[in-house]
Amino acid sequence: MKKYLAELVGTFILVLFGCGTAVVAGDKVGILGIAFAFGFALIGAAYGIGPISGCHINPAVSLGVFVAGRMAVKDLIGYWIGQVLGGILAASVLSAIINGVGGGYSIGASGLGQNGWGAGYQGGYSITSAIVFEFVATLIFVIVVLGSTQKSAPAGFAGLAIGITLVVIHIFGIHVTGVSVNPARSLGPALLVGGQALSQVWLFLLVPSLGGAVAGLLFRSKLLETD
Repeated sequence: MKKYLAELVGTFILVLFGCGTAVVAGDKVGILGIAFAFGFALIGAAYGIGPISGCHINPAVSLGVFVAGRMAVKDLIGYWIGQVLGGILAASVLSAIINGVGGGYSIGASGLGQNGWGAGYQGGYSITSAIVFEFVATLIFVIVVLGSTQKSAPAGFAGLAIGITLVVIHIFGIHVTGVSVNPARSLGPALLVGGQALSQVWLFLLVPSLGGAVAGLLFRSKLLETD
């Protein structure tokens, strides 16, 4: 249970500070600020809970680890539950904070840092662009996770490498989908915002999961595994 609780806490940290920065300070810090918020939150979580659970804090990462043969199905389910609950809890706390702003705040109109695509969302990119970006970005992200945590990788640097990768992915993709690469990060805000965010969340549950699974296959087949 420690591992599952750690995943809840880690996912909470990622979603609260990443989405929170986008919602509360996005107009001040811009894309770079939001990108670094997500990456630094992940780095902090990695060194905080990594010794307990490995700090997946992302169902797509856990799926990749499972497919690579590094995790049992029981733990996969436990991690998923912890991650989803952490994302929902973080979105709920963010909602409570932002609703206290002077003049009020409409979650339905202004959102909670949810992901999306199409007219009216960020750069207005198509669903095809969203699918391609989320698949490729998640594939690369999980490759970095699995590669930097294999036995032959330098010890102690995985959290830094993974966090930097997440920063770069956000710099590239915020205007495309808001960047998910993480079903739990997408589901929490979408559930509270509803409307278009909830109707589009399927893409951010499915496509990153596929990207993570393919990354896992590359390591399970020993194409990228050094051990």
